[in-house]
This record gives sequence, C-alpha cells and structure tokens, in this order.
Amino acid sequence: MSGVVGILLCAGGSTRMGFDKLLTPIAGKTAIERSMDALIRGGAEEIVFAVSPDTRAFVEGLFCPVPSKIIEGGITRAQSVKHALGSIEHADIVAIHDAARCMVSPETVRESILSAEAFGSGVVAGKVTDTIVQLGETTVTTLDREKLIRMQTPQTFRFDRIKHAYDTGDLSAVTDDCALYIAAGYEPRFVLTEGEAANQKLTTGADWQLALANYARFGTGYDTHRLVEGRKLILGGVEIPFEKGLLGHSDADVLTHAIIDALLGAAGLGDIGRLFPDTDAAYQNAESILLLEEVVRRIEENRLRVSHVDATIICERPKIKPYAAAMQARLASAMHLLPEAVSIKATTTEGMNDEGMGLCISASAIASVV
Repeated sequence: MSGVVGILLCAGGSTRMGFDKLLTPIAGKTAIERSMDALIRGGAEEIVFAVSPDTRAFVEGLFCPVPSKIIEGGITRAQSVKHALGSIEHADIVAIHDAARCMVSPETVRESILSAEAFGSGVVAGKVTDTIVQLGETTVTTLDREKLIRMQTPQTFRFDRIKHAYDTGDLSAVTDDCALYIAAGYEPRFVLTEGEAANQKLTTGADWQLALANYARFGTGYDTHRLVEGRKLILGGVEIPFEKGLLGHSDADVLTHAIIDALLGAAGLGDIGRLFPDTDAAYQNAESILLLEEVVRRIEENRLRVSHVDATIICERPKIKPYAAAMQARLASAMHLLPEAVSIKATTTEGMNDEGMGLCISASAIASVV
C-alpha cells in the first residue's frame, strides 16, 4: 500500500434525503466523485472505497486516477471503517472521509494529512459561531462556544494508531473515528475550518441546495443582428409585430442566441457558431428556440441542468414590455424551467449607437447551470 491512503465511506443510506445523495449528480459530478477528487488532490496516494450494494456498481465503473480497491461496508459507519482498515496491509497515514461531505476542499485534506504526519492525527472540525445553549428540565445553560467544535471529516491518523484503536475499541459506543482514537489513549490534533458551509455533510434538503449553489457554473452571452425590411422579428421565440425584422442565417433571434451562448459557456460546450454554423444549410431560417432546446438536451446529457437565466434586450423600438411575459414563458419551457427562473429585461441607448438609431437589436445574457 501507499504512504497515504484515503478511506472513502460510500455505504451510507439516504433515508432522510429521500433520494440517493451519493449517486445523484451535483453540477455534473456525484458526491462520491467530488470527495474522491478532494482526497486525491489533497495528497491521498491510494483510495479504499467502502461501498454498499446500492453504490458498488457505480464505484466499480468509476475512473480513479490512483490505485484503489473496493470493500464491502458494514451496517454502521464504524464497521465500514474497520473493514477498510483491515484491508490495508501497510500505510503510514490514513485519511477517513465521508463521501457525503463532498464540499471539502483539497487544501483541508492536505492540512489534515500534514497534521497527522507531524502529530499523529489531523481531525477536521468546524469552529462554532452560533450561541449554543443546553436545555435542562427547568434550566437553560449557555455553553462557551470557544470550547466547542463540530466534528467533520476527513479524520486523518497514523495508520498503526487508528488500526489499534479500531481493533481494541467499542464500536457500538462511538459515532466518529476521533472518539475511538481518544478511547485508545491518544491525544487528537484538530484542523479547524471556518464555519460549517465549506464542509457541510449532505443530510437534509437544505444541505443539498447549498451544494448545488456551491457548484453552480456561470456563462455569459451576447449577440447583435441588423434590422432590415422583409423579415419577421423574432425575440425569445415570440413573433413581434414590427415593420422590420432581424437579418441572419437562422431567424436571427438575438435574445435566444445570447442565452444559448451563455448556457454553452456555463456548461463548457463551446459556442453557438461551432454548434450551428451559418455555413450549414440545415440551419437556414432555423427557429432559434429549437436550437435552444437542442442545447438544453446536450447540457442535460452532461448531467447538468439549467438553473437560471437573466437576459437584457437592447433596442430603441419596438417596445418589449408587452411581449416580455410571452418570451419568458417560451424560453422557460425550452429550458425546462419555471418562468420565474427566467428574467427578461429591456433597455434603450437613449438614441445613441446603432441600437439607438434603429439599425440593429442586441441582447446580452448570463446563465447558471448546476
């Protein structure tokens, strides 16, 4: 085995979450993948996955860039750790991490490993910032938060010490590795993190929303087309009565084009010109709203989903306000969103620039995917 081994605990259930929190992608990657990445980038040279029947197939198909092995987890977390430790023939350091703490940073992992190398242990814990009170039957006692910490993972130790602690300790009486380490007579060294959010465990729906927000990806888009006679004016998939329309290879829907580029940028999938080139006859007079639907399909194929879009139309005429709600609904439907997740605004340039002189209409957009 390697000098530093990461034990990744992937055998837990999701009864409180209502869905499998370890296997449901968060911005394209599962909690298992994100936790594995953090361990490896933080210094783990090998990974031992403790799995359940539900997670085994996924982990077996997972690409791990360092040597790895898969072992069957136990009924409890402590049993899973003991099985994993028993599978290790030799290691200097082991970093034990709950896969559900997928927001941990590689830097925190690295600090815990360095602490274990120097002092025998590096137990990650969060500082308490709230006022904590202990309730009695008739009393309320305020606790000194300077003396309180929230236990987190990874909990990293010299292998021989934590192996001894698990071999000799009472597994039924503890909920984390540090408690067994203390029971075996060792003094723990803590790596303290600021606040809770940076290493929150996925336990409730609120935790899941926090993770989604933490991994949101953003992109921007911009497009402009010339106004000419003899063309329909299409914006956001909606036809607007006007004496001129926008000139382009497709229907020249600048609003939808800006949104498409924003989404592609957020998802890392290129740009509209590469996907739908104006040299391809297939897109001659194409409905841009259908191109948007195709982009959303590709985004979802990459285990991402559109979260929010904010777009601005820049023109002097026509007035956009009467049609904004219809655009919002049409675009939201194409992106599988509720209308309130799509913001459509309009502005003028006070008669300045090409937009102000009625020569063109432009649009800009920012989008997030998770």
